[in-house]
Amino acid sequence: QVQLVESGGGLVQPGGSLRLSCAASGSIFSAYTMAWYRQAPGKQRELVAFFSYGGRASYTDSVKGRFTISRDDAKNTVYLQMINLKFEDTAVYYCNAGYYSGGYYSPGDYWGQGTQVTVSS
Repeated sequence: QVQLVESGGGLVQPGGSLRLSCAASGSIFSAYTMAWYRQAPGKQRELVAFFSYGGRASYTDSVKGRFTISRDDAKNTVYLQMINLKFEDTAVYYCNAGYYSGGYYSPGDYWGQGTQVTVSS
């Protein structure tokens, strides 16, 4: 059973920064790849960032150049570093253990409970 726990969310001003963490149970990176999703009020959950191949990461256009996904295998933890935050980044952020193939990320059944990011002046 895979367990994921997000943390690091909070209230931040526009232009500010946050780093989100996703702690995974055990060593799961050998069996899954990881991703970050977010869901804003009244909107569908969207894929924000994921590991694709060769250690590379992919991002949705709206966050390119501002967000960075990384991981620490020794700590079984995935991070999302967010800079230059905008009002539109306000959402609940979730991590997911899933699969990458053919240019697409396929979410697995394992989700964290989410961490709230609120960008407000």
